[in-house]
Amino acid sequence: MKKYDYDVMSIGLGPAGMAVSAMAAEMGVKVCAIEARKIGGECMNVGCIPSKALLRISEHRHAVTRFPEMELEAMDLPGLKRPFEKIARDLSYISEAKTKKMFEKVDLILGEGKAGFVDPHTVEVNGRKVTAKRIFIAAGTEPAVPPIPGLADVPILTNNNLFHLESVPTSLTIIGGGAIGCEMAQAFHRLGSQVTIVHMDAHLVPIGDPEAAALLEKHLTEEGVRVLNKRGIEKVEKGGAGVIVTTKEGERIESERILVAAGRKVDLSALKLENAGVKTDRRGIVVDKFLRTNRKHIFAVGDCNGQALLSHAAMHQGMIALMNAMLPIGMRKDFRKFTVPWTVFNEPEISHVGKTEKQLREEGVKFEEIKVRYEDYGAAIAENVAVGFVKVYTTPTGRIYGVSIVGRGSGEMINEWALAIQSGLRMHHIMFQQHSFPTMGFLSKRVAETWMMKRMGSSFIRKMARFMYRLG
Repeated sequence: MKKYDYDVMSIGLGPAGMAVSAMAAEMGVKVCAIEARKIGGECMNVGCIPSKALLRISEHRHAVTRFPEMELEAMDLPGLKRPFEKIARDLSYISEAKTKKMFEKVDLILGEGKAGFVDPHTVEVNGRKVTAKRIFIAAGTEPAVPPIPGLADVPILTNNNLFHLESVPTSLTIIGGGAIGCEMAQAFHRLGSQVTIVHMDAHLVPIGDPEAAALLEKHLTEEGVRVLNKRGIEKVEKGGAGVIVTTKEGERIESERILVAAGRKVDLSALKLENAGVKTDRRGIVVDKFLRTNRKHIFAVGDCNGQALLSHAAMHQGMIALMNAMLPIGMRKDFRKFTVPWTVFNEPEISHVGKTEKQLREEGVKFEEIKVRYEDYGAAIAENVAVGFVKVYTTPTGRIYGVSIVGRGSGEMINEWALAIQSGLRMHHIMFQQHSFPTMGFLSKRVAETWMMKRMGSSFIRKMARFMYRLG
């Protein structure tokens, strides 16, 4: 049997690579993890964590804007005046004091360059060759910069450098109205920027529910964010305030800085996959249902396979792939059978899991929509968060196809529905589950009760109910 340097190798230490490396090491196998930049990858350092930190700081500032600016320093709310300094300190603490402890049993090749394949079992990093029996590619993605005339000639912000700013710009134009664009629009506006979103799709967060997007847009515009949907960009150029964006509809938007939030792209060139014979397509590295590439000892997990560009999906894939590498074929897990919820962390939050209404109609699936609104829930009214709804696409027998939740706590609430869809539970299971009151999660029970009440409209059900009542 050929001897390898390691049992397991992870190329990349973002969420997917972290899951592979930490779990494998705890199982007692010999693990090497290679990361060209920092532990945590995009999510920890320039993505999920700092963006949510900035949103929370901006929420605090938004809450105290009734006070004079001079009083902000006196508030016991860290980061109000120098948000990027606070975020940098917190990230450093998380990295040094918390995250690195997870990898004490892992041999790290950190910050020495990108890994490239030499052959199917060997990679090279800065002249050093390392071999492994099984290799997990967890290479992540980079911000996509669209080929807009003039964009390459102006200094741009992406999530890679956004959180390294020294101060909040006076004005900001954001190209893209997806999750990053919407979250940063609200955060920077609340921190004092004049913000404009220029978005090519018909509504914000185009992968989600149009009604949810309309509600988010309403609140953004009421706060003062300018939203331009269905816009193409003619050109970008340097201007008096910094940058001028000209739309194909003739608008000229001047701002100090420009943020490109137009999606993600996979760049696999440094991996030299041809040396390992690993196949790719337009989405990324091709994988089967077990997350294996065409080279069965090489797995591709997270963004690099193009299946779901979400940090929690990457972590989950890392876990599933590692299990599949160890289990006999009859016990392996099909990663496609696990639902993937998502949340956009604006105020109000937008969350979704399962099929959208558009997908169901395109597939010709018959369904009914059940919806309850926050504004009809006493707790939401009393807590001044009566904005949003829970919307479920279901059937008369209670099969759950998809769920959209907009409002306070939706990012927590959506997980219950993800488990329900994944486990094949139906609406009556949600109804009979006791929900802590008065949480926003109680609205999930209420939407299930609404579904049940609709069933009571059936003359047959009503006759049966009367008969059973009399019989009892």
